[in-house]
Amino acid sequence: MVAKRARPSGSLRSTDRPVTRRPWLILTIMCIGFFMSLLDGSIVNVAVPMLIHDIDASYDQVLWVIDGYLLVFSVLLITTGRLGDVFGYRRLYVIGVTVFTIASALCGLADSPSWLLTARLLQGLGGALLFPQVISSILTIFPPQLRGRAFGLFGAIVGFAPIVGPVAGGFLLAHLSWRWIFFVNVPIGIITIVLALRFVPPMRSGRTHQLDLVGVALATAGLSGIVFGLIEGERYDWGTVTGPVTIASVIALGVALLAVFVLWQHRRRDEPLMPLALFGVRNFAVGNGVGFLFQLGMIGIMFVLVLYLQMARGYSALETGLVVLPNAVLTAAGSAHAGRLSDKFGGKYILMAGMTLLAVGLLVLVAMTDPTSSAWNLLPGLVIIGIASGATFAPLQQAAMDGVDPRLAGAASGVSSTIRQVGGVLGTAVLGVLLSARLSAALHSEAEKRAGQLPKHLRARFVDSSTAAARHYSPPTPPGGLSPATTSLYERLIADTFATGFVHAMQTTLVACAMVLAAAALLCFLFSPYNEPTKPVQEPQSTTAPHD
Repeated sequence: MVAKRARPSGSLRSTDRPVTRRPWLILTIMCIGFFMSLLDGSIVNVAVPMLIHDIDASYDQVLWVIDGYLLVFSVLLITTGRLGDVFGYRRLYVIGVTVFTIASALCGLADSPSWLLTARLLQGLGGALLFPQVISSILTIFPPQLRGRAFGLFGAIVGFAPIVGPVAGGFLLAHLSWRWIFFVNVPIGIITIVLALRFVPPMRSGRTHQLDLVGVALATAGLSGIVFGLIEGERYDWGTVTGPVTIASVIALGVALLAVFVLWQHRRRDEPLMPLALFGVRNFAVGNGVGFLFQLGMIGIMFVLVLYLQMARGYSALETGLVVLPNAVLTAAGSAHAGRLSDKFGGKYILMAGMTLLAVGLLVLVAMTDPTSSAWNLLPGLVIIGIASGATFAPLQQAAMDGVDPRLAGAASGVSSTIRQVGGVLGTAVLGVLLSARLSAALHSEAEKRAGQLPKHLRARFVDSSTAAARHYSPPTPPGGLSPATTSLYERLIADTFATGFVHAMQTTLVACAMVLAAAALLCFLFSPYNEPTKPVQEPQSTTAPHD
């Protein structure tokens, strides 16, 4: 099936029109798989207690079920983005959805931790295969004048899926079982594959590409070391993993391999996996810097809020999801409007305003939150953050891709997505360390203030157990053998200590996030003005391949 160029009509120039007759239908179909992969990144989190009980998994094994997906997904994006350039975007997308759907069925059928982990790693592969093809397709089928709106739909999904995941997961767990958080993907995946084969045209650049296998090996190994170290660092106390292997050495090896990878890309001028010429495009280079900081600062917001609502305030996973759902709705609605504004005025100033407003929303949350805050106290800050998020995703993607040759769409989308994923993983690690350190100090201080209300023989234990609670972000249980009255007092003091200590730690962490986002807003000044193109966008000779 070959996409045909639409003829000029009315006042719209032919170069301003999509190169297919149904670009929005194509984008909608591709966004279904994209939404499914993002949703699965967060939906599993709410099933941790059930997984531990149902398949006799340890806490560490369940964490790997969550982190393994993120690890595989993150490290393969550069490679899978380039594979789209080589073999075609539709082909890679369909393969990715197929792998993801099969893996989802295997996850639902799992009866052991090892089976579930293997299936989750396969899911990560499927997600990595399909993810970059969505951005590549936008660059291929939409002209620059319409990409803001297209990225608006993309941004709505980026903001909505991770938040709706816990809500959907909580609903499925309440009415069915944990297996259905995976089984639900199967019919959606099958329908998506059929629609893609029926309506999405073959798409790839007009010349033949070769795959840089040495580059693939270096990039995959280097990113694996960095991402593994960042994800697992806190679990190993940033020390020894096994024998002489430490988290620091794993990360250092990853950085060294990535340095070798960059040198290899510089030497390989014919078909590099990551064309360094991409970073010669001013907006692409600046956009990736802004995207890295944005993801680093943004990732901590929901991470901290979810812990606060569930651990400090006692909300269920479903209740937590419902509290933050309006934020997701505002993000989704705002992304569509921000995309249109970006088409009209350019993404630079809209993005800058969105980043600044995000920082303001975080500071409002800090001011409105205390140990007894209800969901209503959080609402003003969440509304501001939701509106601001809607003004960031689409303009950022559009500004970063401005001036990128569509023939390098796959490579560009893979590199851009990888940089943001690494920013998110780094943000989770750094903010986790900051939150844990600040929480430990705050809990120790608050426990000492309240310990005097307990019998003397319980005071030291109360302080020690309260301080240790920072490790797992949850209040400790009272010791056994106490009278009902003493147990009740102990529980009340523990709850007050943890809630107060967590609020202090959360406020410090959110202020740090606000500072990172403010830095990202300042970096937006480096984008080219909208009326000063960085580089003429070269339209590919053909956006289709007869045998995709």
